[in-house]
Amino acid sequence: MNFALILFSLMLFTGAFVLADALYFRKLRRKTDAEPWWIEYPKSFFPVILIVFLLRSFLVEPFKIPSGSMVPTLVVGDFILVNKFAYGIRLPLLNVKIVNVGEPQRGDVMVFRYPEDPSLDYIKRVVGLPGDKIAYENKRLFVNGVEQPHREIADYLHRERIHYSRQFIEKTGQVEHAILVEDDAPAAVPFTRRFPFRENCNYNSEGVTCTVPPGHYFMMGDNRDNSADSRVWGFVPDRNIVGRAFFIWFNFDDPKRFGRFH
Repeated sequence: MNFALILFSLMLFTGAFVLADALYFRKLRRKTDAEPWWIEYPKSFFPVILIVFLLRSFLVEPFKIPSGSMVPTLVVGDFILVNKFAYGIRLPLLNVKIVNVGEPQRGDVMVFRYPEDPSLDYIKRVVGLPGDKIAYENKRLFVNGVEQPHREIADYLHRERIHYSRQFIEKTGQVEHAILVEDDAPAAVPFTRRFPFRENCNYNSEGVTCTVPPGHYFMMGDNRDNSADSRVWGFVPDRNIVGRAFFIWFNFDDPKRFGRFH
């Protein structure tokens, strides 16, 4: 469901009544006449819808985490806020950048439109910028030939089942964050798809190496062995960017998760 399109349609619909009343219907009413309900209701809803549309389009947008690909940073059921202007101001619906405010940085948690189906919003971590050579081999991340620093910490216990995963603190760019690795999962990417610039990637038994094309980004989930990401479906073009995720504002199963994350 394209909620932005629904909001935009409602804004146009109610706004049309506001304009029609200002230009025509108000002149037909006597000063003592009450507004008819079919004028009063749209006029009442229009400013609310307009404010929500503007906030959601240019400032912050709420999302709910639907999968475990970003565990332990984000878990299923987290309600998060996404900064819509961190990477530039974009026209609503068209998603065309009109003002360049900033660019994604390595380590950012970014929401974007899924390249294979832009009607779906995905969330992953930026690990590769345009021009970077990214290698994920034997479950180690290399950026431009440099292995990203990591250290092992206590195993992670998954909430939904009694299962432990090895947990590491990895530094991607300037951001330190937790990742999970499964010892029994293969190092090789189990399946891939045909995607634009597929020729920039080399797959082998140790993993994958890709050169990120201009205007694109390489994304990975923090739950490394349980994430379908750029290793599988390719690069994220700049036009698909939605914004930078930065805050957990609620989780019904665990209210203590309120707060910022890395």
